[in-house]
Amino acid sequence: MPASRIMHTVSDINVTPMVDVMLVLLIIFMVITPMLQKGVSVDLAQTRNPRNMQDADKEDAIMVAVTKDGKVFLGATRAIQVQPEDLAPKIKDLLVNRVDKTVYVKSDARAKYGTVVDVVDNIRAAGVDQLGLLTEKIQEKRGGAAAGE
Repeated sequence: MPASRIMHTVSDINVTPMVDVMLVLLIIFMVITPMLQKGVSVDLAQTRNPRNMQDADKEDAIMVAVTKDGKVFLGATRAIQVQPEDLAPKIKDLLVNRVDKTVYVKSDARAKYGTVVDVVDNIRAAGVDQLGLLTEKIQEKRGGAAAGE
């Protein structure tokens, strides 16, 4: 009679495949997340007392960006480069049939003042009721000594 083998069932869970899948997903999210940034990336000017503009994050918000090298972009998700003098008719077209006629401007802190003023003038020429200038809040360093000491 041949020797019979007794098979034992292993009840432990093998987590190695799950860890492999999780690491691949983590790498994918780390690569994709920076690409999900909306619009043109600029270093905003910093202020101490900014106003909260939650409507600027909406999908249908009209956004104009000015980069440090003077390029002007219109749009939040798919920004297209435009000349400042072409902003007025394009923004007028975007404002048709809208109740909220707010346009948000995000300008690089190192952008030329004249370019930003030209952009704001052209936005006002389009009949914009409200204009929002987006900034970042200065992060105060909290340390041991007071600023006046």
